[in-house]
Amino acid sequence: QVQLVESGGGLVQPGGSLRLSCAASGSIFRLTAMGWYRQAPGKQRELVAAITSAGSTNYVDSVKGRFTISRTNNKNTLYLQMNSLKPEDTAIYYCNRNPPYVQGGNAYWGQGTQVTVSS
Repeated sequence: QVQLVESGGGLVQPGGSLRLSCAASGSIFRLTAMGWYRQAPGKQRELVAAITSAGSTNYVDSVKGRFTISRTNNKNTLYLQMNSLKPEDTAIYYCNRNPPYVQGGNAYWGQGTQVTVSS
């Protein structure tokens, strides 16, 4: 069964931290590159952090130095540690393969987790 379940979002003040988790089915996670994506209101979904199966990471410039992506391969779990959060980080955050997993000709997405940064 294909599964992507994100959790850990919430409301946080600017400068605060959150840790997102993603439980993925092995068919999606195992031996593949993974990523965290986000979609802010009125904007396209973007890849913000990526990690290879071996653990090499890459980040979009806007989150470098603040976000850290990691994975636990034997648990099929992906994480995103977000520090020094800014209002512009407000978005729904999704995990997926990099590039996204395709099922039936369309990219498959979980429900995402809402992150709101506001005072």
